[in-house]
Amino acid sequence: MKYTFAALLFAGLMSCSSGNNTEIEEQDSQIEETTQESDSKKGNHEALFTSEEIVVDGLANEAIWDKATWYPINERWLGEAYDSSDFEGNFKAVWTENKLYLLVEVLDDTVISIYPNWNDNWWNNDCVEIFIDEDNSDGNHQFNHNAFAYHVLTDGNVVDLGPDEKPHLYNNHVTMKRTVEGKKSVWEFGITIFNDTYVEDAEKNETVALTEGKEMGFAIAYCDNDSSETRENFVGTMVIEGEEKDRGWIDAGVFGTMYLIK
Repeated sequence: MKYTFAALLFAGLMSCSSGNNTEIEEQDSQIEETTQESDSKKGNHEALFTSEEIVVDGLANEAIWDKATWYPINERWLGEAYDSSDFEGNFKAVWTENKLYLLVEVLDDTVISIYPNWNDNWWNNDCVEIFIDEDNSDGNHQFNHNAFAYHVLTDGNVVDLGPDEKPHLYNNHVTMKRTVEGKKSVWEFGITIFNDTYVEDAEKNETVALTEGKEMGFAIAYCDNDSSETRENFVGTMVIEGEEKDRGWIDAGVFGTMYLIK
């Protein structure tokens, strides 16, 4: 069979085009991954909308979890350098009109609660800490509800400081179920969002309905204690500049942003 010069040229161009397309797709994928990593270091994350009911059971059986993006929990805020055999963490986020849901996967060689009482040194136990600033307004929240710093303990108790400068339980704000297999723990959270009008022990506090495009101040971190009186490490989701990186429980200005998308 004879091929004309034009046919051969066309075949060659198509071959080059196909190769170039593959190369471009690979480059686009690398750029997207680099962008996601950069955004994650800045604390910018996305929660994906779902209309299906999420059952907080630590199993993550809902289909939406397969579509959500994994983000690393890998920025050391306190403690000495560690390796992946000691701790490794990642999380995903989805949302409904009523709640923000988080899935946190942790590899921790030692999960321990040194202090059994929820109101005693709760931050020095192994726990997940979730920071929420509903209107992304930044500012001080140490002893007010401009933002919340929910310390979720392994037994499911949720602790933060109130305006009276004492610890309070916020178990009606955050529900958690944890499943464990070896060194791997899967924590699933359902978080009801409250704003800065929240009043302790009020008969009723209004919750905030979630909508597409909403931006909330957000960060998540893990307190890792292997056997000490104080946590050995505190590892979060984004870079915090300066010497004092453990400022999230006071200053919402160091939070990143959670974007609610569809």
